Amino acid sequence: MNQLFRRKHYSASDQPSGLLRVLGVWDIVFFGIAAIIGAGSFTSLGEAVFRGGPGVIILYIICGFACGFTALCYAEFASRIPTAGSAYTYAYASFGELIAWVIGWALIMEYSFGNIYVAFSWSDYFTSFMGRIGVHIPEFLSCSYSEAKKAFFGGSENQELINAWKNAPLVGNLKLIVDIPALVINGLITWLCYVGLKESKNFNNIFVILKLFIILLVIAVGIAYINTDNWFPASTETGIKSFMPNGFTGVMSAVSGVFFAYIGFDALSVLSEETKEPQKNLPRGMIISLVLCTVIYIILTLVLTGMVDYRKFDGVGDPLSFIFEAGNANIPWMEFVVSLAAVIAITTVLLVFQMGQPRIWYAMSRDGLMPKKFMEIHPKHKTPSFATIITGLVVGIPILFTDKSFILDFTSIGTIFAFVLVCGGVLLLPSKEKLKGRFHLPYINAKLIFPVIFIGGLVFFYFWQPAFFENLMNWRDPKESEFRISIFLFILINLGLCVLAFVKNLSLIPLIGLSSCLYLLTGMGHNNWFWFALWFGIGLIIYFSYGYKNSKLRDKQ
Repeated sequence: MNQLFRRKHYSASDQPSGLLRVLGVWDIVFFGIAAIIGAGSFTSLGEAVFRGGPGVIILYIICGFACGFTALCYAEFASRIPTAGSAYTYAYASFGELIAWVIGWALIMEYSFGNIYVAFSWSDYFTSFMGRIGVHIPEFLSCSYSEAKKAFFGGSENQELINAWKNAPLVGNLKLIVDIPALVINGLITWLCYVGLKESKNFNNIFVILKLFIILLVIAVGIAYINTDNWFPASTETGIKSFMPNGFTGVMSAVSGVFFAYIGFDALSVLSEETKEPQKNLPRGMIISLVLCTVIYIILTLVLTGMVDYRKFDGVGDPLSFIFEAGNANIPWMEFVVSLAAVIAITTVLLVFQMGQPRIWYAMSRDGLMPKKFMEIHPKHKTPSFATIITGLVVGIPILFTDKSFILDFTSIGTIFAFVLVCGGVLLLPSKEKLKGRFHLPYINAKLIFPVIFIGGLVFFYFWQPAFFENLMNWRDPKESEFRISIFLFILINLGLCVLAFVKNLSLIPLIGLSSCLYLLTGMGHNNWFWFALWFGIGLIIYFSYGYKNSKLRDKQ
């Protein structure tokens, strides 16, 4: 058993040379905005609005809250390891090999599978842009097979997806529906990462400014077209007008789309060695960027749901240009500007994620947990060539048979699970000596505070949303069965945490982060958990059949 949790010990000699502490608080904030304002605002926002309605802004607040406390836990981890690295690196040093593998495997979800969703959305914006300049790409060549089939037989209002199914040519008995733009951009990005691309801070900053400018332009122009009646649509079941037409359960069903908007902020934790006074500036920069991005997302959601009825966002992968189409606000120049800017901005997201994944595999291969082939460096381009090609295949092949909704859920559940491990792991860390130049997570005894917060929160929520609890206790309603089980498990686990907090004097900040992330997991259905378990089952098979036997630490035990 001890072999499963063998730790890798880092020393000062492991640190990469030449790292200068040049980043201040606002540099961190800028990097944070670059990481957070990206695929979520341009892509998954449409899916989130369709599932949760205008009330989905509540979920943005919950996710921002959870990510804020998780950010502090990431900063604590980074301060303990004397080297710049990812969650995989300091999990290896703090918790041992098996947990490091689990987090590394989860990062594959975040980077590789997240890029599948982004590639689909890039295709949506590219198709929209090409249409604006008079080049029509057939619907059956710009969406996925499963997406078109689901829309046609599910009564979707998305006419483009329905047309894709109706007009697709037959190859034998199979309709030819494939997202060509998504495949092409994945191939081009993979090639760029293979040959190497010199990054520059100024280059990335330009695109961050571009993204912010477009979002602020959407807000400024869109405000004039808001119809406040759209914020209180009638429920499809009861006919009662409500900010949450599908109830709080409907809001929680949008957790994947909302949480996807925050994926990427954890990358800030690797900047600890380049940050001036990291014990103060890193956590401050993380929190400020999260607060700013949360406010932007809330305002953007209010504009979108005010301009267009939330039900129209079904299957929409380009929500920021969609609201300006002829059937909505009908502002052609805005549709053109947003589509063009989104194509450029989302390309940078694809590039960053596609460059990140091969380097995680490289690190795991260097530790012996993956085959040596993943360490292969191209003699000319000096890039992890084999790992880059495999990453391109991992992103490209699923494009042929999957759809945005599945990938969105699959990516989010893996990342939230990694956040749970980070927050829970901090609770297990031994106390450390306070040293100058290191971030120290403030210790607040949760013995009494956490039970009061949790139980008090339940009481408040009961009076705020009595219908939610009525539906929860209606055991005859099969539609609520999955969410009901998740909520009861969440309550039981948190009652257990209340007891542990009282007995063990646990720290409040990681405890709240853990509880918040666990709550986000309640929005995941049984189908999500099935695929998640299958994915991790495959990962464990690979670890025990190869990584466990070939670990570089095996000979050191």
